[in-house]
Amino acid sequence: MVSGVDGEVTIERRFRGPAESGNGGYACGVLARFLDAEAVEVTLRQPPPLDRALAVEASDGRATMHDGDALIAEAAHGELELELPSPVGVEEATAAWRGSPLRDDHPFPECFVCGPARCGGDGFCVTCGPLDGIDAVAAPWRVDDSPPLEGGSVAPELIWSVLDCPGGIATMLIPDVGVAVLGRMVAHIDRPIVPGAACVAMGWPIERDGRKLHAGSAIFSEDGEPVARARATWIELRD
Repeated sequence: MVSGVDGEVTIERRFRGPAESGNGGYACGVLARFLDAEAVEVTLRQPPPLDRALAVEASDGRATMHDGDALIAEAAHGELELELPSPVGVEEATAAWRGSPLRDDHPFPECFVCGPARCGGDGFCVTCGPLDGIDAVAAPWRVDDSPPLEGGSVAPELIWSVLDCPGGIATMLIPDVGVAVLGRMVAHIDRPIVPGAACVAMGWPIERDGRKLHAGSAIFSEDGEPVARARATWIELRD
């Protein structure tokens, strides 16, 4: 995919979040690639459809994704102001993953990032669980060579994907919150990720504004250095 030009993209079923639509972070990352900026803000207008060509137009620092006449997402240069928490180690993140209630009861079990039905090489198995003594969730991400690579590194839209789910799971720490879906995300990738890396994904709630839930997320290297970060707005679904 070439940034800054018009074109078409297809979100393969492999990269679904809900059973019949693309993972929100993945769709955001795909569109973000059409803009040349350190941080890109993407707003999802509709669930990203699977397995069909979506038209992308990019000009003047903005990009849109359409399914026919329907606007799926729009992107623009963004600014990311986000205070990161102290990172936890792989061992602590693994303990949080083991204790995640989502491993047994997940609203989107087929999500390729965090769905428990997609473990074992089919998905990433980043099913975050709550951390002891901190208002955050975490899980390890042991990067193998199964995801698409570019120049030996994990494709950027996959990093956006792994930034997506921890923030959504973190919103579940907010009292009385139901199921929520991604509405907007602004992300920045600090450095590439290569197969064989042992990373830690973390998410934390920031605030609630009615049905809008704001959360932060980050990916850290095994030695605690930030690899990527994001701030997202999630929308709580109506009953």
